[in-house]
Amino acid sequence: MTFQQLKIGDYFRIPGITFGCVYRKASNSRCSLNAMLQPIRPRATVIPLSRAEIAKYFATQ
Repeated sequence: MTFQQLKIGDYFRIPGITFGCVYRKASNSRCSLNAMLQPIRPRATVIPLSRAEIAKYFATQ
């Protein structure tokens, strides 16, 4: 899946990055990591997180 296919507010990971790095789509060209906005290419490959993975991530925070 690509970044542009996500809906704003969806949580995702980037392949090859550790599980602890969970991003959230903030706009069509930016994502957030720890409340800091970062640019991202629309065609970047991403792995959307399921509800269970999101819950697990927040439980460990």
